[in-house]
Amino acid sequence: QVQLVESGGGLVQAGGSLRLSCAASGSIFSINIMGWYRQAPGKQRELVARITSSGITNYADSVKGRFTISKDNAKNTVYLQMNSLKPEDTAVYYCHIIGTMNSLGHVYDGWGQGTQVTVSS
Repeated sequence: QVQLVESGGGLVQAGGSLRLSCAASGSIFSINIMGWYRQAPGKQRELVARITSSGITNYADSVKGRFTISKDNAKNTVYLQMNSLKPEDTAVYYCHIIGTMNSLGHVYDGWGQGTQVTVSS
């Protein structure tokens, strides 16, 4: 069993900042990709940012220059620093992790429970 626990969402005014965290625990052997997605009401879930095991990052165009994804390998934790927040960033944010559960390479592909981010104008 692998557990993904998210924290850090909340209500913030436009221009403010929030930092999301997602910690993976349990039977996870290695992590290949860690990412953040978001889903606003009535819209499809979309990629916000992701980071590979080697540290390569990519971002949605809408958040480039404002959001930063990072990770702590020792803690199996991924972070999303969100600055200069806009009302259109309002959504439920989900972490997503792809890795392996053991040395045989059994794949783990899991999602966090989601954390609400609300940006007021």
